[in-house]
Amino acid sequence: MSPKKKGRKAKRKSGYMISAVAEMYGIHPQTLRLYEREGLLRPSRSEGNTRLYTQDDLERLETILNLTRELGVNLAGIEIILNMREKMGDMQREMQSFVEYVQRELLARGAGASARIENALVPVPRARGLRAKGPQK
Repeated sequence: MSPKKKGRKAKRKSGYMISAVAEMYGIHPQTLRLYEREGLLRPSRSEGNTRLYTQDDLERLETILNLTRELGVNLAGIEIILNMREKMGDMQREMQSFVEYVQRELLARGAGASARIENALVPVPRARGLRAKGPQK
């Protein structure tokens, strides 16, 4: 079997067909098609154009179903909520990247600062146990 065919089979096994997903969640396949038309779900497609739902798609579907069934959110509201969640995730990743950058910079500069303190002409007291001296009351 060629690697190309092997990859296709593996890809086919990684997703659930629309009928299986509909049965798992107790919804009509038309509901899944509606969610796709509205842009709420984006299942991949097989070579035969069959919808294949990944684990990520199922988690997104569970979110959609919770919003509609438990909170009564309409499709327009779901779209807004899902878009906001994606933007928040992007922002969180950007912030994490920034924090890591700042930490690397502080470590790099900290090593240089330690060397400057050790080589200072005037002794630099350690921060431990020191209090600022100012006017006494």
